[in-house]
Amino acid sequence: MTVGFLRETALNEHRVAMVPAQIPSLTKAGLTVVMEKGAGEPAGYPDEQYRQREVSILESAAAVIEQSDIILCVRAARAAEATGKPGGDGSSAAGSGEPVACRLREGQTLIGLLDPYAPHDSFRCLLDRKVTSFSMELMPRITRAQSMDPLSSMANLAGYRSVLIAADHLPRMFPMMMTAAGTVVPVRVLVVGAGVAGLQAIATARRLGGVVSAYDIRPEVKEQVTSLGARFVEMELDTSESEGEGGYAREMGEEFYRKQREMMGSVVAESDVVITTASVPGKRAPVLVTRDMVERMKPGSIIVDVAAERGGNCELAEAEGNVKHNGVTIVGPVNLAGDLPFTASQLYARNIATFLLSMVKEGDFSPDLEDEIVSATMVTRGGEVPNDNIRSALQL
Repeated sequence: MTVGFLRETALNEHRVAMVPAQIPSLTKAGLTVVMEKGAGEPAGYPDEQYRQREVSILESAAAVIEQSDIILCVRAARAAEATGKPGGDGSSAAGSGEPVACRLREGQTLIGLLDPYAPHDSFRCLLDRKVTSFSMELMPRITRAQSMDPLSSMANLAGYRSVLIAADHLPRMFPMMMTAAGTVVPVRVLVVGAGVAGLQAIATARRLGGVVSAYDIRPEVKEQVTSLGARFVEMELDTSESEGEGGYAREMGEEFYRKQREMMGSVVAESDVVITTASVPGKRAPVLVTRDMVERMKPGSIIVDVAAERGGNCELAEAEGNVKHNGVTIVGPVNLAGDLPFTASQLYARNIATFLLSMVKEGDFSPDLEDEIVSATMVTRGGEVPNDNIRSALQL
């Protein structure tokens, strides 16, 4: 079996699906590895490092696709156009303007981030060409799949990066400082959403010297928040059904969010930095910080909306944009993990290699369709969409 990976073409996507350190695990399992020339360079991995691992380097993406049984990618299908803009360098992975999915042939397998909750022409191509595809975003949150879960590994980086962005935009420093000229009070930080990204944001803000508070609709994360040295903001809301399948937050009703916003207003107003990370897989991010809340914040305050790509937790946030309102700056970053491509590629490559190898037996790719991880992540196979929820989301 031959595994290939390409240079990513999504806008501002500098990660690569496979790094040199993971190649030996693939070859040891009996797989042959090929790559597009320069695929790792944007992430800081030159071709020579791959060549030393006996990877065959081909001149074009088309050549890689032609020789490969399995294609590994960071972003493909809907995920490759998540910003609604064309490929990063104006070209396609296959050099003809077509998405990668529409260049594959019957019998091939595609593994990567596909954003399978939103319709896209690529999914029709995968079906028509009877390509087997797996979406890494669908990895179930079970112990056995932890090392395969890119949402967690990328969220860690996003939480870290969001605090650095806040510190860069804030017109003051994070820690308390006592000098002969007087005492500088520490920054007050509020993190909304205590998932993987939120917990990393808490830890990073604490390391920078901020006084941190955090809120999440799931009361059971209080212990995790306090263990990082932050104050858990408690609100008198019915959160008994706040946790959904796989440990993700469940989408709540509008009345719940209205009451939540009312109670959160005073906490937001006293914060110098607000970092929002709340999202629900496959859904638009809930609006938690309203225009009124922003207008109650002190001039010079910063909001970093990590959920901006999914519509944003802040009513005024714009994806890939900085909005100034009433003296407050709202930053809407997209693909925060991609801002750290060297590290992000290391983590993602480990995720995807572990996932791939779990389906390889004696050099053959033979996924067990009864396996919980395989069934949860499979989007297309043999011209069908096995998962009813995904079929509905893709309007098939």
